[in-house]
Amino acid sequence: AWIYRDIPAEVLEAKYANPASRFLNVDGVRIHYRDEGSGPPLVLIHANFASLLSWDDAVESLKKTHRVLRFDMTGHGLTGPDPTGDYSLERTVELTGRFVDALQLKRFSIGGTSLGGTVAMHYTAAHPERVERLILLSPGSLEGRSMQRAGRTVPKWADILAYIAPPRAFARFMLTSRFGDPSKVTERLIDQWYDMWMREGQRAAILARLRSYSSADIVKVTAAVRVPTLILWGEKNPQAPVEQAEELHQMLKNAPEVTIITYPGVGHMAAEEAGPAIARDIQAWLATPTVAREASAQP
Repeated sequence: AWIYRDIPAEVLEAKYANPASRFLNVDGVRIHYRDEGSGPPLVLIHANFASLLSWDDAVESLKKTHRVLRFDMTGHGLTGPDPTGDYSLERTVELTGRFVDALQLKRFSIGGTSLGGTVAMHYTAAHPERVERLILLSPGSLEGRSMQRAGRTVPKWADILAYIAPPRAFARFMLTSRFGDPSKVTERLIDQWYDMWMREGQRAAILARLRSYSSADIVKVTAAVRVPTLILWGEKNPQAPVEQAEELHQMLKNAPEVTIITYPGVGHMAAEEAGPAIARDIQAWLATPTVAREASAQP
């Protein structure tokens, strides 16, 4: 009864696209993104299994002071599968670069949560001349560092999920287990996650990404970050313990300054669980002159 219940892309687009939604062809991928607000550009990247909708609560405030751009990674949201079948971190960072190039963004701030934080950090390390500031919300980099080989946590039997739909209860479990306060998980959010998983080809893409994931040489990457960085972390994060925030701070040894803010009672899905608070802290930090800026302003 669960076989072949995929949701056509056009049905999902009719339900979840809004007036701010745009679609852009980037290296053969039809990327869904939203472009909202005005001011200095800020690019936001969502977590694995999620979509750009994760940032909704935060963007409500951020778009009042910034031009906020967020996109669905391949295999997520309304973007859908990558025709190349490549879901590696390298490909994801490359597509991120092609996306901001296509939008003609010359210099901007970039942030991401979980996998999105890892992508943002890799892009920043490779393109320091383009990034003004970096925002990392519980990035998955240190967690991914412990993986001995890509895909070791995904058993072969999981391939059946590409053809047989998981129950909606699985989406509920994933969300409640990653929230600091499970009671904050709404039925609307569960429906949103589950609907996106049911897009044609989406589950096979998610499995492929899980099998190919590696945070690469995270020591080398963090050492290459040379921009002011804001680290945000939920103190009740079961997936990436809050102690990793200080460890990451130490690894960002060449960033001109690093600020850490933690959130009591908040779990791994912090963008969904504490969006307004996170937006306020991001806005305040972006509005504050950095040491690097003050130094460059000296005669």
